[in-house]
Amino acid sequence: MDYEAVIGLETHVQLKTKSKMWCGCANAFGSPPNTNVCPVCLGLPGVLPVPNDEALRLTALTGLLLNCAIPARAKFDRKSYFYPDMPKNYQITQYDQPSTANGFVEFEFQGGTARVRITRAHLEEDVGKSTHFERHSGVDFNRAGVPLLEIVSEPDLTSADMAYEYLNALKEILIYGGISDCDMEKGMVRCDVNISVRPVGTKELGAKIEIKNMNSFSGVRKALEYEIPRQIEVVKQGGKLIQSTRRWDDVAGITEEMRTKEHAHDYRYFPDPDLMPLQPSDEWLAAVRAHVVELPLARKQRFMRDYQLPAGDAETFKNDVPLGDYFEHLAKQSKNPKAVANWVINNLRAKMTEANAECRMPNAELDQSLVTSAATPMTLASLKFQPESLLELVALVDSGKISTKIAQDVFAEMFATGESPADIVEKKGLAQVSDTGAIEKFCDDAIAANPGPAADFRTGKAAALNFLKGQVMKLSKGKANPALAGEILERKLKG
Repeated sequence: MDYEAVIGLETHVQLKTKSKMWCGCANAFGSPPNTNVCPVCLGLPGVLPVPNDEALRLTALTGLLLNCAIPARAKFDRKSYFYPDMPKNYQITQYDQPSTANGFVEFEFQGGTARVRITRAHLEEDVGKSTHFERHSGVDFNRAGVPLLEIVSEPDLTSADMAYEYLNALKEILIYGGISDCDMEKGMVRCDVNISVRPVGTKELGAKIEIKNMNSFSGVRKALEYEIPRQIEVVKQGGKLIQSTRRWDDVAGITEEMRTKEHAHDYRYFPDPDLMPLQPSDEWLAAVRAHVVELPLARKQRFMRDYQLPAGDAETFKNDVPLGDYFEHLAKQSKNPKAVANWVINNLRAKMTEANAECRMPNAELDQSLVTSAATPMTLASLKFQPESLLELVALVDSGKISTKIAQDVFAEMFATGESPADIVEKKGLAQVSDTGAIEKFCDDAIAANPGPAADFRTGKAAALNFLKGQVMKLSKGKANPALAGEILERKLKG
């Protein structure tokens, strides 16, 4: 009997707010332990939580980005459990009436588009952080009370690779929307993985086994690659899987059982008596909708459709939003968007990367002429030339006035000085030679100097023509019209 995996993910994301969820303490990573704390986030008796309006706004915005409905009423609940880094011994969260529900995420997978349904994206608070030393443990409550969004998927994922691509797509959406920086090294994104297996073709779910607190997407993939075969093997051997929680040991490459799984009633949920229900007004929701951005996949598909870009170019502009915006500003004015994309990706981006690499070098390793200019990183806004200069360069190539090779030199000069391409071509006499008589002379000289390749072409070796054409370009210092040179060479050699 064949078995299949059924996977659902609970992704916890710290929201990009300046302060915590219920108090004015800073939401800041890296502060000395227990310095961003107050009576509210330490859970001292008699304190009252006050909701962070920006966190409420970012939660609703996330719901819209994930195609969720925004209910007319939501509320906060207390989820009771004891844990050393939970100062109140309960967590303020949302249970049966969350702020968003019933959405979906679409992403590229195996050459097509996959869709994973989102059950809910609900708002809660993060806990502190425990650090275990050789003979004792310490708790840092700086993170306690930081706004945390839990995004719960339906069990629509079927493989480790699919889960990995879903998580990356979700991260892209959250960064695009300004919801979170999603810096996994700072613990801004963590994931719980729910897995069950069942016979192929059946609908009933198997026992759900959870892997807690995964802090990397690659870790999620590796854990699933281990856990799915483990569960299938248990069932095939006649064993029984029970609902439980496991941990991933990244060093050993295995999952280990921690405890049998709690059920919802074990947490004793009840409405938080200190917090009023949320009832977003039409005006408030309209203000949130004004911040909805184009999703990454939609952006990529639009660039491919509107500008006839290949998938690789569109992917580049999806991943680098400022570079994509720079390209689109020019592409809207150009008859040759693909050529514009080539110059932006292959030349402009490369030059900026090179300049910024020099900026990071110790001064002792720098050419002293670069030290002043390398003091600050280069950005698109700090380029010396106007964006429209790229359009002018593309037009010079498309019209045949300069060759592609000469255009590379013109771009380098334009990048360094800010001069317009037309001025550079005029000043340096770089205009392409299209005069038939002049090119014929170059062709005659190339044939005379290279009798071997000329003979090879005459005996049917077509590749020899490219060598001779290169010689013509060399003799003309790159100025000869290459297409015209090829035609004249071929005519002369076939004589």
